[in-house]
Amino acid sequence: MSHSKVIVALDFPGEKKAMQLVEKLDPELCRLKVGKELFTRCGPSLVKKLVASGFDVFLDLKFHDIPNTVAKACESAAELGVWMLNVHSMGGAAMMAAARHVLNYDDAPLLIAVTLLTSSGEKELGALGINETPADFVKRLAMMAKQAGLDGVVCSAQEAAMLKQQCGSDFLLVTPGIRPENASVDDQNRIMTPKRAIENGSNYLVIGRPVTQSDDPVRVLTAINADIGFAS
Repeated sequence: MSHSKVIVALDFPGEKKAMQLVEKLDPELCRLKVGKELFTRCGPSLVKKLVASGFDVFLDLKFHDIPNTVAKACESAAELGVWMLNVHSMGGAAMMAAARHVLNYDDAPLLIAVTLLTSSGEKELGALGINETPADFVKRLAMMAKQAGLDGVVCSAQEAAMLKQQCGSDFLLVTPGIRPENASVDDQNRIMTPKRAIENGSNYLVIGRPVTQSDDPVRVLTAINADIGFAS
């Protein structure tokens, strides 16, 4: 199992390009995230291949459905040997509790919940009729996830310090929207550098394009790991 705090997002349209990157990487340098696009195209077989290659895999499918359906989906995901998986906190307390119930055994994958996507802010919340600041909305959903027994949440690094204080040091914070110094912002609104995110309380950093679109992804990963104080 890797001890790196970096999770590389395999946001590719198919297996060929994803594996071209993975073959350059070392499980000691990073973990991997498989999201909706890649999973929908390639399915469980790719996840199993990544796990068999020695990588810790975060299956990022944000399950959101009635409690029984989500519980069965989590059960199926766990059978793939993934290290971590997630549900969407807006599915509610009963749904999250059902997911926790089926993954309540030794060596079960970590179970976390998505709060507010890093591409969203006050404008998007307002359009949904939610009259809260992003920070207050995230705090409310994170506390719901904690009370349901989940291991942590996906949140912006901007909310990490607040959530560590609110939910405790053992509650895991997984933060996308991480951009090294001078990297492109792309379509993220609430972003932060790797070092600052760790200092704020993030436990794991999800990093996509700065690594996946680099001419030398290993160099980028090595520099990020060094910046946050991790050496393989």
